[in-house]
Amino acid sequence: MNLKSCIAAVAALALSTLLTAPAHAATASPAEVFGKLISGQAEEVVSAAEAMPADKYNFAPTNGEFKGVRTFGQQLTHIAAAQYFFFSGFGIKPTVDPKSLSKLTSKDDIVKALKDSFAFAHQATDTMTAENAFEEIGEVDGTNTRVSITAFSLAHTNDHYGQMIEYLRMNGIVPPASRK
Repeated sequence: MNLKSCIAAVAALALSTLLTAPAHAATASPAEVFGKLISGQAEEVVSAAEAMPADKYNFAPTNGEFKGVRTFGQQLTHIAAAQYFFFSGFGIKPTVDPKSLSKLTSKDDIVKALKDSFAFAHQATDTMTAENAFEEIGEVDGTNTRVSITAFSLAHTNDHYGQMIEYLRMNGIVPPASRK
């Protein structure tokens, strides 16, 4: 089973468990469930972005097999652009051209774009209901429902967050999540 199938299966199981909980139990909507996950992820990613000094945003590893990898700043603009890509089919229109994000170079501009992209992801997932969560809305990287697209987005961002953590540590910075 590939990663996309695993993500979709886990998301479907988690959401179906929530949706079929006994009537007396408190239930959460898909928007609430995924909104909480996106909020937690945004907190981790943005705090890591803010922890890296501005003069290190052009850092990319060179010791080892790192030819062609993104710089720290490029990791962030990629995450931001991907949020717009993943959630553009949810009926919410972005207020920024996602393609323009790759041109950002200053830490302040990149962090703002990152925060705005998470706000966009929240707006999109706020449209998710028990009735529409599993409706097909158009394929995005092999996934085609609001649930599977959101789960894939979370996994994608976590992949890049892991790379960001390595970049911070390579620069002698303890990631904020590890300081808790």
